[in-house]
Amino acid sequence: MEHDHLEREEKESFPKKEVQETISSLPRARGLALSEDLCQYQGFWVGLNALVGVILAQQHFQAQPTDIILSSIPKSGTTWLKALSFAIVTRNRYDDVNSPLLTEISHECVPVFIEFSFIQNKSCRSPDLPLLCTHTSFSCLPKSVIATPGCKIVYICRDPKDTFISMWHFVNSPKSTDPFLLEEAVELFCQGLSFQGPYWDHVLEYWNASLEMPEKVLFLKYEDIKSNPVFHVKRLAEFMGYPFALEEESKGMVQKVVELCSFEKLSTLEVNKTGKYKLRDELEFENRSFFRKGAVGDWKNYLTPEMAARFDQISEQKWKASGLSFNVTSS
Repeated sequence: MEHDHLEREEKESFPKKEVQETISSLPRARGLALSEDLCQYQGFWVGLNALVGVILAQQHFQAQPTDIILSSIPKSGTTWLKALSFAIVTRNRYDDVNSPLLTEISHECVPVFIEFSFIQNKSCRSPDLPLLCTHTSFSCLPKSVIATPGCKIVYICRDPKDTFISMWHFVNSPKSTDPFLLEEAVELFCQGLSFQGPYWDHVLEYWNASLEMPEKVLFLKYEDIKSNPVFHVKRLAEFMGYPFALEEESKGMVQKVVELCSFEKLSTLEVNKTGKYKLRDELEFENRSFFRKGAVGDWKNYLTPEMAARFDQISEQKWKASGLSFNVTSS
């Protein structure tokens, strides 16, 4: 408690005015994001409110050896990754009958976005839970995350076309006063003008980091988890330092985690159909907005062949030399 109090006092003294002055000089544009302009910072487009927290975190966040940071670009599997990670880490405290995931959205179970905690003067950590989260690009992470031995990063990503469609639906929520037409949204996304975009660079940075530091960064694809959830849940648990014992596997514990966190299970829970989630004071979401379809290949219902080909061409251009591919083509 005393540590949290001191941490809060330190945050209240952070020079936010100086940060705002830095931001005021950055390039600014309208992008595929929720009702705020984006600023270009260190190669990525970040929302004005989030950017204050990103810069403060870079300056002041101190990673701990026990930290497990869940990272993603928005709408690429964040909700699912949080649920799976929480269920794995807390399985000795809760089972599939009394898990908080049954009564709270996974964003409440893993509530700490590093960047937003610095805006709200909140503690960077939840008691008894090593999980934190961020949408920040790898190159914009606080240096202590990389430098601290033991601190780990789990990154999830998704085929760019499905990520885009999910993002487009999300920003065009019923409350949106200035919705994006599909053609306009495609243009902005492909130009990199989306929250934490360019999407392809965000993914590539974490991919390269996972190759260079496999003990530090685990790179997951949404599609891979969908196709073989048991294998990847075991892989995730092993990486985080919470491996399943043979006795647990024989009792079906892995399968229970998979089923508890499945789209089919979570999307039908009352909390995820009627509840609300407040990311920060001025930004609140309907919980159901995080559970649209959860499908692979839904982009085919929206993108024209020309649009899909454009996404694939950018992926080929950006990722060819890296060996990264989703093998989900426009054909």
